[in-house]
Amino acid sequence: MALRSFKYRIYPNNRQEQSLFHVLNIARYWYNMYVAERKYAYELEGRSVSKNVQLRQVKKYKSTFPQAKTVHSHILQVVVSDADKAFQAFFRRVKNGETPGYPRFKGRHRYHSFDLKKYNNDFKLDNRRLNLTFIDRIRIRWHRPLENKIKTCRIIHKAGKWYVSFACEANVPTPLPATGRQIGIDVGVSKLIMTSDGHSEANPNFYRRSQCRLRRLQRKLARAERGSNNRRKVLRQVQRQHEHVKSQRRDFLDKLVYDLVQDFDFIAQEDLQILNMVRNRHLSKSILDSGWGYFKKRLLDKAADAGRAVVFVDPAYTSKTCSSCGARFETLTLADRWVRCTCGLSLDRDHNAAINILNRSLARTEPLELT
Repeated sequence: MALRSFKYRIYPNNRQEQSLFHVLNIARYWYNMYVAERKYAYELEGRSVSKNVQLRQVKKYKSTFPQAKTVHSHILQVVVSDADKAFQAFFRRVKNGETPGYPRFKGRHRYHSFDLKKYNNDFKLDNRRLNLTFIDRIRIRWHRPLENKIKTCRIIHKAGKWYVSFACEANVPTPLPATGRQIGIDVGVSKLIMTSDGHSEANPNFYRRSQCRLRRLQRKLARAERGSNNRRKVLRQVQRQHEHVKSQRRDFLDKLVYDLVQDFDFIAQEDLQILNMVRNRHLSKSILDSGWGYFKKRLLDKAADAGRAVVFVDPAYTSKTCSSCGARFETLTLADRWVRCTCGLSLDRDHNAAINILNRSLARTEPLELT
């Protein structure tokens, strides 16, 4: 069954917020306890502890831990599943030869959410408010309607704000009407995207534009006394500024993806190795500020719902090849923003690359049938 998440801001009062922090701290303690159990069982005894074994121990441990008696057992069971996912991801990275990244213990600034897995048992909606069985009715800002039946929800604390994310059964997507149009996209740093029809979208550079304010806040944070109320206040301002930049970038890319999916049946893009590219210290900040990874993921998700086709092609020599005659520009450098060919081609370097991307994608795919 496909699920879709819906995230909303919630507004607990002071008493409810204290209760939420209590549950969050117990969940963090539980997570660290189960990570430690697996770690020391293997190091000292050479044995592995499975997820099922730890799930059976939840009620036993809860009865011997007075602070956890007010926390629903389902929350603690999901914590066990979260710890198991961390270890499974670790084993997968070891198997694939990647940097392993052993599951780490979570400090109070590194654990931000807990999960409730049964509607009408752990939580429910009561007159448009979120009713948690262990707390009370919490006010929600409903900025969009929910879809279908709610399965689970996760309570999230981020930058001093509280959110709830509902996992609901997804509706069967309805394909959009065919437009008969195809497009190639070249992503970049100065221009976020350049399309094969000559349209470009400037890079808003949200992080770079906010660096002046971030610099002042981080300088103020560095001067504040550790453990003081003033330091906590400034830290919250830094967190909210980063959250604001993230929200700006996502909103911009969501709207850009929406327009592309609405207008084109077939979309071609470079298959860039972003993790390798950000190792370049001269370009890493600009690449990460552009949000290429989020753009790619969002485009795939929305295209699947709309019945659009998205193809990724090898990016090698897309900028250095003439889109008209196929000649190679051997002396072309990053400083050269305009290309000219003996065949008469003269256009923007990124526009030329976008045309090559579209041509490559059409050459490697079957004829597109639009319905």
